[in-house]
Amino acid sequence: MSERHADGKDAAFKVDSRRTVGYVFARSIIMGVARALFRPKVVSTFEIPATGGVLVAPIHRSNVDFAFPVLLTRRKMFFMAKDSLWKVSLLGRFLIAMGGFPVHRESADRASLQRAEEVLARGEVLILFPEGTRQEGPLVAELHEGAAYLASKTQSIIIPVGIANSDRAMPKGAKLPRPVKVTVFAGAPLQPAPLGATGKIQRSAVKASTAELSAALQVAFDAAKQQ
Repeated sequence: MSERHADGKDAAFKVDSRRTVGYVFARSIIMGVARALFRPKVVSTFEIPATGGVLVAPIHRSNVDFAFPVLLTRRKMFFMAKDSLWKVSLLGRFLIAMGGFPVHRESADRASLQRAEEVLARGEVLILFPEGTRQEGPLVAELHEGAAYLASKTQSIIIPVGIANSDRAMPKGAKLPRPVKVTVFAGAPLQPAPLGATGKIQRSAVKASTAELSAALQVAFDAAKQQ
């Protein structure tokens, strides 16, 4: 499969759970930089299972947030990233090696949603920021329903993840990250919204699941800040 970059170039993307040489190399760089700069403390109330679809739903306050959920498991993780990052060819290849695929955030990007669904349907781990773009402040912003929808459609569990101090590590407008200690708190898993009798997604159930995720994410965010 392929995705079209913001600069018009195609990039191969496939759901491959193998920890390839490229992935291990890319992950080691991310982990090395994260540990050196942010000395992350990870608190997890739940161990991500070795198999099965898992949607990891972190708070989003900084461009460095994508690096911290990787600390929660050795399983390969997949994630969406804004398509403008693929304008830098080397960065685009690095993101693909890490399990990334581009999303066009200014409009409904069906291709990216299909990729996200495929990741979960194949029993892999997907990082998806339910707040959408970066937010500010101590309160969880209104969530998009995409996380609950994908979890329901693929019957994948959701892990709410609070990340404290990433907004200080790299606030909006900052060109480079700052050395600040970051805490990551993974809350208890949420079960996906049940499917209807005919196997169809129930919008009311997705809405309720989104509200449940919002509350759980606030708890995880507050817990991360209290560690």
